[in-house]
Amino acid sequence: MITQSHCYCFSVIMTIYFSLLFHTLASPTQKFCRHDQKDALLKFRGEFLIDASNPSPWNKSSDCCLWEGVKCDDKSGQVISLDLSYTSLNSSLKTNSSLFRLSYLRHLNLNGCNLQGEIPSSLGNLSRLTLLDLASNQLIGEIPASIGNLKRLRYLNLGANTLIGKIPASVGILDELRDLILAANELTGNIPDSLGNLSSLLYLRLSANHLVGEVPASIGNLKELRAMSLGQNSLSGNLPISFANLTKLNHFSLRSNNFTSMLPSYMSGFHKLEHFDVGGNSFLGSFPKSLFTIPSLQTVYLEENQFTGSIEFENTSLSSPKLEILYLAHNNFDGPVPKSISKFLNLRELHLSHNNVTGPIPRSISKLVNLDYLDLSNNMLEGKIPGFLWRLTTMTLSHNSFSSFEKSSQESLIQALDLNSNSFGGPFPHWICKLKGLSFLDLSNNLFNGSIPPCLRNLTDSLTELILRNNSFNGVLPDIFANATELRSFDVSRNKLEGKFPKSLINCKLLQLVNVESNRIKDKFPSWLGSLPSLHVLSLRSNEFYGPLYHRHKSIGFQSLRVIDISHNDFTGTLPPHYFSNWHGMTTLTEEDDRYMADIVNDFIFYRNSMGMVNKGVEMSFERIRQDFRAIDFSGNRIYGKIPESIGSLKELRLLNLSDNAFTSDIPRFLANLTKLETLDLSRNKLSGQIPQDLDKLTFMSYMNFSHNLLQGPVPRGTQFQRQKCSSFLDNHGLFGLEDICGETHVLNPTTSQQHEELSESEEQMFNWVAAAVACGPGVFCGLVIGHFFTSHYQEWFTEKFGRRKVRVTTRAR
Repeated sequence: MITQSHCYCFSVIMTIYFSLLFHTLASPTQKFCRHDQKDALLKFRGEFLIDASNPSPWNKSSDCCLWEGVKCDDKSGQVISLDLSYTSLNSSLKTNSSLFRLSYLRHLNLNGCNLQGEIPSSLGNLSRLTLLDLASNQLIGEIPASIGNLKRLRYLNLGANTLIGKIPASVGILDELRDLILAANELTGNIPDSLGNLSSLLYLRLSANHLVGEVPASIGNLKELRAMSLGQNSLSGNLPISFANLTKLNHFSLRSNNFTSMLPSYMSGFHKLEHFDVGGNSFLGSFPKSLFTIPSLQTVYLEENQFTGSIEFENTSLSSPKLEILYLAHNNFDGPVPKSISKFLNLRELHLSHNNVTGPIPRSISKLVNLDYLDLSNNMLEGKIPGFLWRLTTMTLSHNSFSSFEKSSQESLIQALDLNSNSFGGPFPHWICKLKGLSFLDLSNNLFNGSIPPCLRNLTDSLTELILRNNSFNGVLPDIFANATELRSFDVSRNKLEGKFPKSLINCKLLQLVNVESNRIKDKFPSWLGSLPSLHVLSLRSNEFYGPLYHRHKSIGFQSLRVIDISHNDFTGTLPPHYFSNWHGMTTLTEEDDRYMADIVNDFIFYRNSMGMVNKGVEMSFERIRQDFRAIDFSGNRIYGKIPESIGSLKELRLLNLSDNAFTSDIPRFLANLTKLETLDLSRNKLSGQIPQDLDKLTFMSYMNFSHNLLQGPVPRGTQFQRQKCSSFLDNHGLFGLEDICGETHVLNPTTSQQHEELSESEEQMFNWVAAAVACGPGVFCGLVIGHFFTSHYQEWFTEKFGRRKVRVTTRAR
């Protein structure tokens, strides 16, 4: 029976209950920070160099469980999570750090904190950790074996540091691990077998290290694995048979290793695979047809291997309907472009360059309505370019044998068009003038003739690269660049163009390269180009330019210039002492030099400038100029007077050619300031006096030529001088000390050896150099450079604007 007292007690209880409930709803949950935890956090923060401009937001008087980056257990008040990612700690983790007093920590995230030094073994004391992220710091040393103490760990990320040594076998103890990320370090040795114990692992990323040996068979135990990235190591051998067990993989990468085996024949078993990348190895065998039966497949990278035979796809309805990107470039595939490629209706990018593919472009490609990017360059294709391709945005068909164009009935969307090195002839294709969105145009190395049409003016507001080199274009070079504010490269070299140099280029403030060499342009030196802030390379070589290089009251800027070749013209006059004072691009190296000559920065085009060279009469081209290359070639003109003193300030200069002019007076001693100089030619001038002994200090020097001057006195005895040919000192009757260079007979009997010397000099003149060491070490003469040194093959470019993937830059002689 319920009494009145019972009712009263019940009423009191309910009042207290609702009061507590109201208080709970009206105020946030209280997390009472333990004093020892607060003390440990504050001492840990005090172990680092705090940026005075960015003080710690932790307030000593407040509850530490409410501090930014700190989370506590609601009941115990113990700190269970510490996330200081991207906080500049600027110091190392100490062995006795107060951090290790936070023994209840489950999550520790110090990603991007500028941590330095080694990972202390005492980190293994935090045995309750389930997440540990120390990525993107400057950690060094080995991964401590004590990492195996963290047996509850599910996420481990030590990537993007400078860790060395082997991956400790103790990592294999962490049987709850789901993510293991050790990428982008300096780790060595084999992949430990013990990783096969991580049966719960979903993501394994060991790329960009120095790992060697074979992939261990134990990897096949990781049956839950979703992603495996082992790229950019030195792994080799065969993929283990157990690899077939990884049927849940959706991402697999072995890019840039040393595999020389064949791909497994059971590829179709990876029925969830989306991304497959084995590019940059030496895999052998025929085209892996079974790979393309996987329904989930989206991207495939097989480029830069040794695959052979024809490209064939399984004649089955099980083909990969989701395939979007296919890279087959740089292999040994032959035969035609397969008609069956039309089954991949979602294909957006197709890369078949640098193979031996033959025949015409199949009309079945017209069914690929989503195709946007097509690269068939460097094959043996021929015939007409089909009209349906004009709906693409990026098309490179260079280095084939295409000879004509098929008209298109649809509006063109082309933004980047590379037809370089084919067999196109006749006049400039006027329909190109209607490609309103065109940004990249390369028609070089073809048989085009006639004039360059003024209608190109219609494109100049969008063009970034205009390359018409090595055709037979003639007539006046049109002055059409008033609106070309995006233009970065302009190359019309090796044609038959006449008239004036186009002054409207002054509007091209982004211009980096100008090359008009080997034409018939007749004009004064365009000193106004010096005002262009980004101009790096200028070649006026082998034209009919005339007059002085210097005009009083006209400042010579060229602040960004790296390479200038104005040789073989008719320039005259003297150069004042301060002539090179503002050429800062040859004085210091900047961060931009890491990008220059490798790609045109910002926006889009990735391409490679090259140098055409003649080595003893044999033409070569090197597809990449060394990034720190600096060169001046004023040879073959009529410049006279003293060599300007300001040239001694160009500390980064690698090549200097003032030959075949009329310079007088002594060879200036300030040339010894050019400590990185590798090539020096002062021949065929009227220089007198002695060769400065200070030039003996130029230890990078590989080639020098002082012949045909009025020099006298001793030849320096340094190694760099003694390695030169006798012809480098020819026709300086006052020079002596040539016995070791020319031989006793030549020195004592100059008349009887005259014929031999003339032959030697004739051989040297075949170089007609512009000499440069291309990717060489100190004192190594790597390429007498020779002839027309920058004919600029623009290849393997792409555009970030169009979402293109960068291809790895390689350097090869063509």
